Amino acid sequence: MAEAQEQQPQEPMHKGSNRIQVSSSKKPMFFYVNLSKRLLAEHGDIHLSALGMAVSTMVSIAEILKKDGLAVETRLSTCMDSLGGEGGRRPVQKAKMEILLKKSDNFDELIAAEKERQAAEGAAHHEEEEEHGEEDGEEAEE
Repeated sequence: MAEAQEQQPQEPMHKGSNRIQVSSSKKPMFFYVNLSKRLLAEHGDIHLSALGMAVSTMVSIAEILKKDGLAVETRLSTCMDSLGGEGGRRPVQKAKMEILLKKSDNFDELIAAEKERQAAEGAAHHEEEEEHGEEDGEEAEE
């Protein structure tokens, strides 16, 4: 019996790591947008999940990714989830929504273009700071 258990394949360590539980109060929305981009690049799909008031934040995240052409919605599900109910307390019903997104066909090109744009903006900002620094130094010498 022990031999049969050893031969069974083990679950991969990363299983479930493409799942994002969205909160409306713990992190800013663009934290989740950026995390979603990273996980889409790594896994090819992501599973967004939210309860109660966080549902609207999650929908906004999904819509930003779709509007930017980075993701395609493959599944959407809604339900009521019972929370609590231990210790004689009544369970609380919360709205729950889950969205499964996959990478768009041009995801990699869009991300590469975004990184190039950010690098160019960073270089331009750095040059601007150097120019202002030189001007300040010249004024100080006069």
